[in-house]
Amino acid sequence: MDIKDIKKIGVYGMTGTMGIGITQVCAQAGFEVIGSSRSEERANKAIATLDKTLSRIVEKGKITAEDKAATLGRIKGTADIKEFAQCDLVVEVAVEEMGVKKKVLSELDEICPKHAILATNTSCLSIMEMAMATSRPEKVFGLHFFNPVPLMKLLEVVKTIATSEETLKIGRQFGEAVGKSVVTAQDAPGFIVNRLMVPQLLNAIKMLESGIATREDIDTAINLGLNHPMGPLTLSDLIGLDVIKFIADGVYEEFKDPQFVSPTLLNKMIAAGWLGRKTGKGFYDYSK
Repeated sequence: MDIKDIKKIGVYGMTGTMGIGITQVCAQAGFEVIGSSRSEERANKAIATLDKTLSRIVEKGKITAEDKAATLGRIKGTADIKEFAQCDLVVEVAVEEMGVKKKVLSELDEICPKHAILATNTSCLSIMEMAMATSRPEKVFGLHFFNPVPLMKLLEVVKTIATSEETLKIGRQFGEAVGKSVVTAQDAPGFIVNRLMVPQLLNAIKMLESGIATREDIDTAINLGLNHPMGPLTLSDLIGLDVIKFIADGVYEEFKDPQFVSPTLLNKMIAAGWLGRKTGKGFYDYSK
């Protein structure tokens, strides 16, 4: 089996931010895409959102109106996951809960053809544990996209101890086909990027908490001193403080490394519902 055999992609959970982004890059790369949602209405709403996104790209002159029409023509929304029986590769983008993801992969294993590859977009959970909910662990691996999917160039392809070399090869080829630079990581919490990034974000929060510097000065120092596109507190707000804690707790549970212990300030902000941009307040106020 080779990337040329991958004709139709399934995206389980198309309606979320990551699901819409993955659907977009797959369709723009020429793949037929079936995207699922809990209802036909939500699926149609996701496609309408994609329509608006592609229209803005047309206005910027990055694609033509014909490109947009062709991309949308490759996408089908559905509330019936049995339609994934047509797919050669399915990416699940369900909520980051092990029980939910195992249930989804088990259902996909029953529905999808025997040759189909099953991928998860998890950022931290054990892919091996998910794979064992299927009858094809050698065909299960991680495709960790970054947000926003159409703009972020990196894709982490994550290999478990059971993932076959053929599956890994196709995963890398798929990543390149959708325009990503591909890195390969082993199935360990945080993979590459989050394992390196999260301690930096937590340290920035601890620095603010201890009064060493203001939030603006911390962000400016990293932004200009290390040439990062944004500072760690601004980035934390963009990612979501609850997501950062979820990843940190997952890595800590596995390795008991103290650098992944969540600061008190982070825990209090999450308790207050200050999760960053998505709630209108985090380290900065986005209500305006």
